[in-house]
Amino acid sequence: MVKETKEERFKRVAEKRVQNIIHSLRSLSQMANRRVYHWDNDQLKTIWKAIEKEIENCKKSFEDPDSMVFRL
Repeated sequence: MVKETKEERFKRVAEKRVQNIIHSLRSLSQMANRRVYHWDNDQLKTIWKAIEKEIENCKKSFEDPDSMVFRL
């Protein structure tokens, strides 16, 4: 049995996780149907702010992996 390299593992896991994120965003997009859902602009601002904050946190974790490590 050949051991998987770190790069191979990264690619395998990243593909799966990114696909899950894309699936979730497409599912969220379906809520744009006004015949089925009702929302106001404040709710949308809260949703987009939360999503954008998590994306920024994710980007930062790749730029500086130690920034996400808890230290006393």
